[in-house]
Amino acid sequence: MNKSLLTNIIALALLAGGYQTDNQIAFYAGLFAFSGAITNWLAIHMLFEKVPGLYGSGVIPARFEEFKLAIKNLMMEQFFTQENIDKFLNQEMSGGKTLELQPVIDKVDFNPTFDSLVEVIASSSFGGMLAMFGGTEALQPLKQPFVEKMKEAMADISQSDSVKQALKEQFESPAMMSEIEANIEAIIDQRLSELTPQLVKEMVQKMIKQHLGWLVVWGGVFGGIIGVISSFVA
Repeated sequence: MNKSLLTNIIALALLAGGYQTDNQIAFYAGLFAFSGAITNWLAIHMLFEKVPGLYGSGVIPARFEEFKLAIKNLMMEQFFTQENIDKFLNQEMSGGKTLELQPVIDKVDFNPTFDSLVEVIASSSFGGMLAMFGGTEALQPLKQPFVEKMKEAMADISQSDSVKQALKEQFESPAMMSEIEANIEAIIDQRLSELTPQLVKEMVQKMIKQHLGWLVVWGGVFGGIIGVISSFVA
């Protein structure tokens, strides 16, 4: 069962049970647990979906152009640099070898892409709500799954026939480096132009929503603890 839904069901059961039995501790624990869980669930939902009347909701699809630009900058500034291209050509293309870029991808630092995504969220109108749940630090456990997914995506792109062909065709060119960079950048632009807000939303949602569900669980847990404490001072 979805852990967010399970947390809300348990909280509501405590709330209903406390009300029916006039048990103040259970009632307050359920009330605060449900309020904490449902608030965190709404916050997660607002990352991906536009909620009418709630300013700042749907921040990820709304900022998808910035997300695409961050991907392009990562690839051009860290992966397809002149130094790396020269190394690829000298090592991989000598003797008619087939290009194999996976070892290089494994060494590329993809953390800046995650940091850019976190920065986009934090600088948006959603940042204030995120601060209520621990700020950007609450998203840090998602970094490794995100980086792994990005490496898989970059590996797929590096095996593209169009990328390999661009490198091969320009190998003997006098202006090899600048032309290869321009060709690769054009290919990346073309691929990224195919992305839509919906695709970006689904891609990010698939990578991190499962992990963000723990915010709902911990919202319910800490809300319940606060509720129990409140029952003794009420």
